[in-house]
Amino acid sequence: MGEYICVFNKDTLIIKPCKRSPLFLRTTVLLFAMACGVYICTICMKQISAVTKMNVQVIGSPSPDTNTATQLQPQIPTLHYPKPETFSRGECTQNPVRFFVILSMQRSGSGWFETLLNSHTNISSNGEIFSVMERRKNISTIIQTLEKVYNLDWFTSASKNECSAAVGFKWMLNQGLIAHHEEIVEYFKHRGVSAIFLFRRNLLRRMVSVLANSYDRYAKLLNGTHKSHVHSHQEAAALSSYKPVINSTLLIKDLKEIGLAAVKALEYFNSTRHIVLYYEDLVTNRTKLKDVQEFLGIPQMELTSRQVKIHKGPLSDFVKNWDDVNRTLSGTEYESFLRADY
Repeated sequence: MGEYICVFNKDTLIIKPCKRSPLFLRTTVLLFAMACGVYICTICMKQISAVTKMNVQVIGSPSPDTNTATQLQPQIPTLHYPKPETFSRGECTQNPVRFFVILSMQRSGSGWFETLLNSHTNISSNGEIFSVMERRKNISTIIQTLEKVYNLDWFTSASKNECSAAVGFKWMLNQGLIAHHEEIVEYFKHRGVSAIFLFRRNLLRRMVSVLANSYDRYAKLLNGTHKSHVHSHQEAAALSSYKPVINSTLLIKDLKEIGLAAVKALEYFNSTRHIVLYYEDLVTNRTKLKDVQEFLGIPQMELTSRQVKIHKGPLSDFVKNWDDVNRTLSGTEYESFLRADY
């Protein structure tokens, strides 16, 4: 029965309900708690999904009214706020800085290109810092040097004087870059370093420039001093007066090796954010410099350089054994190098 009757006396009749099982009550409370939990989780998941969709839409479709730097921000890895240890940046403390590196080969126009970049108020490029062997003897010294540059502690940095928005340097492929490419690629990704590849299409002209520069290193044609770059036509004429002899027997083999070095560098650093430039394009089409400034996410400015081209004119005027070189390359894939001029 659901109830039982208890009689205390003839005038009193008390009806008491039976006691419910405590297991039934506990089960009821547990089921209620589980239902509440499922409801709360459902609401939270819907909110998270809505926020995620909103973020994807904002990043993928920036407003057309935003400025160039804002539109480029998703493409450029990181904006940095370096805090140098050797000096105080003062009012530039919170000035964002982008990191870059110019990857090139000797006598490919990198020196001239760097002077163009440094003519920009917001760019500081610190030269060929890994030309010193001690800075690239192993990966540890390389990383230490990179940290010094990108923390703005490099002693030649113009960032000590101005609020630079882009800081970097130039790095030749044969200065430890290829030998330690795996570690360097990881470092570039970690620090958000963008690479500017600068090559020369006419490898024969580059070869002539390399040979002439090597000769002047010892001959010192300019009043007993060696100069890799000049700022007057008189100096250019003095250096170009030397006509090197090119080994025609090894010429094609040497040109292939130089070309393969560039291909290998592009392959190794393909995962790094980068742009590829050619010296000839920069000379003949100055709008390429606008592409560089856009790549670095800085305001557009007219870039200038005081450097003067040394070997200007037909290449036949600067090679002593031109007839041998002409015969060797005629009919080959490098024949165009014989006629190109800029």
